Amino acid sequence: MFQPVIIAGGVGTRLWPLSREKYPKQFLTLTDSKHSLFQQTVLRLQGLPHASPLVICNEEHRFMTAEQLRQIDHTDTQILLEPEGRNTAPAIALAALKALEKGKDPILLVLAADHVIADIQAFHHAVEQAVALAKHNHLVTFGIVPTHPHTGYGYIKSGQAQQPYGYRVDSFVEKPTLELATHYLSTGEYYWNSGMFMFKASRYLEELKQYQCDIYSACKAAMRDQTPDLDFIRINQDAFAECPSNSIDYAVMEHTKHGLVVPLDAHWNDVGEFSALWDISQRDEQGNVIKGDVKALDTQNTLILNEDKLVATLGVQDLVIINTKDALLVAHQDHTQKVRDIAQHLQDENRSEASIHREVYRPWGKYDAFDRGERFLVKRITVKPGAKLSKQMHYHRSEHWVVVAGTAKVLIGDKEQYVGENESVYIPIAQVHALENPGKVDLELIEVQSGAYLAEDDIVRFDDQYGRR
Repeated sequence: MFQPVIIAGGVGTRLWPLSREKYPKQFLTLTDSKHSLFQQTVLRLQGLPHASPLVICNEEHRFMTAEQLRQIDHTDTQILLEPEGRNTAPAIALAALKALEKGKDPILLVLAADHVIADIQAFHHAVEQAVALAKHNHLVTFGIVPTHPHTGYGYIKSGQAQQPYGYRVDSFVEKPTLELATHYLSTGEYYWNSGMFMFKASRYLEELKQYQCDIYSACKAAMRDQTPDLDFIRINQDAFAECPSNSIDYAVMEHTKHGLVVPLDAHWNDVGEFSALWDISQRDEQGNVIKGDVKALDTQNTLILNEDKLVATLGVQDLVIINTKDALLVAHQDHTQKVRDIAQHLQDENRSEASIHREVYRPWGKYDAFDRGERFLVKRITVKPGAKLSKQMHYHRSEHWVVVAGTAKVLIGDKEQYVGENESVYIPIAQVHALENPGKVDLELIEVQSGAYLAEDDIVRFDDQYGRR
């Protein structure tokens, strides 16, 4: 039995506007599966003998992580929160230290939360091979058998074959030119670097301490001070802030003398950009990938993903068209690797579209801010059964709630009341209030905010069951 560790950080800016800082690609449903990439990562472990996974994520994504685990009945999964992103070497160190707390030394299977693996049987077979190697104190990485000379991946050069499985790691190679990548394929000695690993928790920490003692020390100090918080485990923020940022490749795998690579040929894809999404999607007779309400005439070899109003195309080809509720991307397929530049420009300008979607998820449900003006904002709010918004007040806005489905339990000042469909309530400026869904179906309501300042930070919380301030 092994301990899965799922790294659920990352932003995926090359998939903007689908993927954004506060709702990144690992939580999106990008394939034909009904599950997100993160959920698929958890579910593909079924059939392998393993302990409950440990998920590493950041503060912003914690409720989204917990909710997606709940949706697939994995509520027993531990979620460890990184106070700040410090890359994979520290994240895995935190997981290894956590795994050793029960006095055992489990084998860790480290997985990224945003990969697609179509051949589950082949994946299971490679994991079983890696377990046998990790038991003998090897540090194993999984090398993807390349299908073409890809210039967007790092490569692993294999060395001497090992018994019973795998090869010595000769070297890690940075992203190559097309000419060099073509040469790599011709030798049969190179694999794509998957970013997946397997080793004993203690062996990883021993190697990390030897080669990157500052990372090891900072992580150990951070884990000495743990605080349970609902579904989450918090660690010492100040101690972790002293930790250098580094990847496991640079920190450990490029230095260790115990590294092995196990080939993995399982139709793997990291869905890093729209060309990768194109590769894994079904196409129509004109070579188009189309999702959503789309009318495509005289259109060839075009990726169209539509989440909002009707999209119509005429006489175009080789494009990527991504339409969300608040942003539209139109790009030639040859330029999609530069999408992250757009996301960076939006960040530099402090545009909200860089970090959040119009539809925003909260631990109690979600809201869609679908109309706004100089002194008003209109939201459609969905509250899950049994969920409750914080007891709060606003200094700069009043609110008007109209229930369109379900029943709301509303507190305004010291007065509590039930509000049914087609009924409404008004909350004046600076009035303490709370909202709860006491029913067994989703509560849907329209909220109209009015005032001089309508930003989300105009909230004073007095009581919150989710620990927010």
